[in-house]
Amino acid sequence: MITRRVVGVGGVGGVVGSVGGESVPELRQVVLDCTDARSLAEFYRALLGLVYRPGDEPPEAGRVDDCGRDWLVLRAPDGASRMAFQQVDELPEVTWPEGGVPQQLHLDLTVESVESLQVQHERVLRLGGRLLLDRSDDPEEPLRVYADPAGHPFCIFVA
Repeated sequence: MITRRVVGVGGVGGVVGSVGGESVPELRQVVLDCTDARSLAEFYRALLGLVYRPGDEPPEAGRVDDCGRDWLVLRAPDGASRMAFQQVDELPEVTWPEGGVPQQLHLDLTVESVESLQVQHERVLRLGGRLLLDRSDDPEEPLRVYADPAGHPFCIFVA
């Protein structure tokens, strides 16, 4: 069962337009299942420069982290929801590219240059990510594929 606290932000959420006369929903955020919501949220907060939704911040030292054991939301500094983290009891680790357990979903992140790709490579590893595939020398689309600390794949490529 999924439990969530819904907190509105002015202008965020609801229907954003129409296609062929039909209304279409707005993509609010990407939700990642994980066995440690707080640590995965901290990884992406640091990597992407996001901030916690009010009330989801880490508790003071010595206090119980109730939110961190259930559901956390990260936002862009302007308040728009970007990612959420849902605590689950177990999560099979992706084995891509070898097979067995496919990616099912991955995040694409971009940088402007090969030099920026190298800077982000060092940051990802320092923050706890793991390199899965290195195509940084590809002349058409330099990229690297990583696993976050929970094993979810994500790419950083030059666009």
